[in-house]
Amino acid sequence: MLVDSPPEPRAATADAPPSRRAIRAVGLLVAVANLALVVVASIAIGAKQLSVEQVWHGLFHASGTYGDVVVDDRLARTALGLLAGAALGLAGAVLQALTRNPLADPGLLGINAGASAAVVTAITYLGVTSLTGYVWFAFFGAAGVGALVWFLGGSRGATPVRLALAGTAITAALYGFVQAVMIMDDAALGKMRFWTVGSLNAATDSTVRQVLPFFAVGTLLALFLARPLNAMSLGDDTAKALGAHLNRTRALAMLAATVLCGAATAACGPILFVGLMVPHVVRSFTGPDLRWILPYATVLSPVLLLGADVLGRIVVRPSELQVGVVTAVLGGPVFIFLVRRRRTAQL
Repeated sequence: MLVDSPPEPRAATADAPPSRRAIRAVGLLVAVANLALVVVASIAIGAKQLSVEQVWHGLFHASGTYGDVVVDDRLARTALGLLAGAALGLAGAVLQALTRNPLADPGLLGINAGASAAVVTAITYLGVTSLTGYVWFAFFGAAGVGALVWFLGGSRGATPVRLALAGTAITAALYGFVQAVMIMDDAALGKMRFWTVGSLNAATDSTVRQVLPFFAVGTLLALFLARPLNAMSLGDDTAKALGAHLNRTRALAMLAATVLCGAATAACGPILFVGLMVPHVVRSFTGPDLRWILPYATVLSPVLLLGADVLGRIVVRPSELQVGVVTAVLGGPVFIFLVRRRRTAQL
């Protein structure tokens, strides 16, 4: 099923002047360079201090102590951070465009709550104890809630307001269920407490392989929706006049966000502020054109996530601070500053 790509009106999404496009392109290259630096830092820096020679030896001689630390731990952790960061940033940008709300994030439509409820159910009532089991339950929980939000939000007559209201109501109900189960079951509380904070430290090659197909499909679908979502940002009547299929585009946008956020939440737990803050910051210098917002969010979101993970390994050595805690501590004040600026980026 394909989404039409209607012509975009010059007033809102016309091609920028060559100088503006060149600046955006150079900015994207700078973002990629920053991402490369953060990836190197994520591999080289950890709670266990290793010299450059030891890291190099571990990369190219996988057997032995250094190989176990670098290849089995840091490489898998970095790969998962790259995928999860890009997924959260893309999901946030798509949801902000879908709901026409610059403060929207993957939690707005109940996706995080669906994953959390599925995991606590699997632990408490089905005896699931491994991260591999969590991944699938969390993903299908997120997908199920995404479908339910779409159904309750009006399905064929879905609107941004209906989707947001349905997601908010379901989120409240599911988090109430999660808290009730965790209060009544100490074992579930002990097993859930690290997952619910959001962490990369349990990443393995197996986890990365399991979620990689979902990340790939969700990313391609989100990038494909840039032009139709651009048209919808002008309002339903204008989008219809341009030939956009509103419900089809909204359904596919919901699907893309659910697949991306569901996979990231399943593998890492619910990580706050990445999907909210990065697209909002990106929009302030790219403008409202999703053809630029989505690539920038894909690159800069892993920069934030991996940077926060590296910081969490350093500040409390030899222990680690979970990445979800770091993004919340850093993201809260920064985002308050952004939304209080006189010229806040608009959709």
